[in-house]
Amino acid sequence: MELAIILDYRTVEIFVAQLVLENIYKTFSGQKEEETTLTPVTAETSLETIDPSPAFLKSSKGKTGVNILRGIDLKVNDGEFLVLVGPSGCGKSTLLRLIAGLEELTGGNIFVGDRVINSLPPKERDIAMVFQNYALYPHLNVYDNIAFGLRRMDQEVPTTTPTPETRVEKIIEYLRPWGEETAVGITRKLPKGLRYLSEKEKRIEIQVRNVANLLQIEPLLKRLPKQLSGGQKQRVALGRAIARNPQVFLMDEPLSNLDAKLRTETRSQIVKLQRQLGITTIYVTHDQTEAMTMGDRIAVMNQGEIQQLASPLEIYNHPANCFVAEFIGSPPMNFLKVKVTAPRLLTHELFRVTLPEAYESLLKPYDGRSLLLGIRPEHLHPSPPAPKNLAVTVDLVEALGNETLLTVHLDDTHRTTLQVRVPPDYLVQVDDSLWLSILLDQVHLFDPKTKQAIRRGMEN
Repeated sequence: MELAIILDYRTVEIFVAQLVLENIYKTFSGQKEEETTLTPVTAETSLETIDPSPAFLKSSKGKTGVNILRGIDLKVNDGEFLVLVGPSGCGKSTLLRLIAGLEELTGGNIFVGDRVINSLPPKERDIAMVFQNYALYPHLNVYDNIAFGLRRMDQEVPTTTPTPETRVEKIIEYLRPWGEETAVGITRKLPKGLRYLSEKEKRIEIQVRNVANLLQIEPLLKRLPKQLSGGQKQRVALGRAIARNPQVFLMDEPLSNLDAKLRTETRSQIVKLQRQLGITTIYVTHDQTEAMTMGDRIAVMNQGEIQQLASPLEIYNHPANCFVAEFIGSPPMNFLKVKVTAPRLLTHELFRVTLPEAYESLLKPYDGRSLLLGIRPEHLHPSPPAPKNLAVTVDLVEALGNETLLTVHLDDTHRTTLQVRVPPDYLVQVDDSLWLSILLDQVHLFDPKTKQAIRRGMEN
C-alpha cells in the first residue's frame, strides 16, 4: 500500500516535524513538611562539582517536590525513530506525557517544527500516542475505535450567532454540521445500505479501511476489543494513531503486555510501518533488546537525566559511563578494580595485564591510581593458566542452545562475580575451575569516582 493512499483524507500539506526539547524540567509537588527537614539528595557527582538540581526541592511554603526530569535537551530529526530506554522510575514515560500535553511542564520548551507547543492542549499538538494498556474504548468496535480521532478532528463549534439579517442559505449552512452528525450517529448501526454518510464520514471510511488493510486487521473491524487477542488490540491502537497521520508518534512501552514470540513479531511490524510512513517517532521501553533493534538512535535515561544519546552500536561499543555500560548489554558488563602502572600495566590482586600501545597516552595521567576495568561477557575466553589470565570457579551454567552463559567468581578479597559467554559446545559444570583470558583491545576504562568513561581519543 502506497503512502499516498493513506494520506488521501488529509487536505493539508505535511510539514517537517522535527521535535526539539529544550532544557526540560518536571517537578511533582509533595506533601507539606512537618517536623523533619529534608536534606537535598543529589545525583552522583564528580570530584569538585555539585549537582545544581537536587532530587528533592523545598519551596518557601514548606512543601517539597520531587524533581523527576532535570535539564533534558533532545532533538529528534524529521522521520527519525528515537528510543528512550532506562529503568523503571527514570522519567521516560513522564517525558512522553509532557510532549503529548498530558502533563504540565515545570520548565523548558517543546518545539514541533517551528511551533512552541508548551501551552497547546493535546488535541492541537498534532501528536498521536500509543499507550501501554492500548486505551481502546470497550463499547466501540474496531472500526469506530480507529475512526474516533478522525471524527474529533475539525469539530470546533462556531461561537458566533447569526445576525437577524443573515440569509436563509447561510443559516442552513451553519446548522448543517449538527444535522449531518446526528444523521450519521443515528444510522451508524444500521445495514450499510441504510446508513447516512456525510462527505467527511465517507473520507473517514476510506482512511479507516486503508489503515486496516495496512495493519492486516480488516476482518476485525466489526469486533469489540474484548473479542481481540493482545496482538490484535495492539494493532488497533497503532491503527488509531496512524489514521490521524500526526506529525509525531509517541509509543509508551506498547509491547510490554505481549508474550515473547508476539513481541518479536510486532516489534518488526512497528519498525517497518514507521519506515514506510516516515513519521517522527519516540518509543519508550525498559527492554534494551527493543532499544537496540528498533531505534535509529537511543537515549539512555537514569534519575531524570539523559546519560547518553547515540546510535545503538555506539552506545554498546563506547558507553559514556558505568550505568550505560551495565544497562545496555545482556548479560551486563563486568567491572574489576585495577591499579595503573605507567605506561600500560594494569594490576589486580590475582592477575596483571599489559594493554595495547593505543592506551599509553590515555593511562599516563592515571599512573599509580585506580581505575575500573570493564569487560563484556563475550570478551572473556577460556584459556590456559597464565599470570595475565583470571582463575575462576563456576557457580552457574545456563545452556541456551546457541550459546552458554556462565556465572563465575574470582577468589579475591571481594569474591567478585563475573558473567561469561562461551560457545555452546564448550562443556563445563558447576564448581569447575577454569582460566579466562581478556580480549585486551575490547576493554573499557572508567574513573571509579565519577563513573565516567576514559576514552582513547576521537575513535571512541
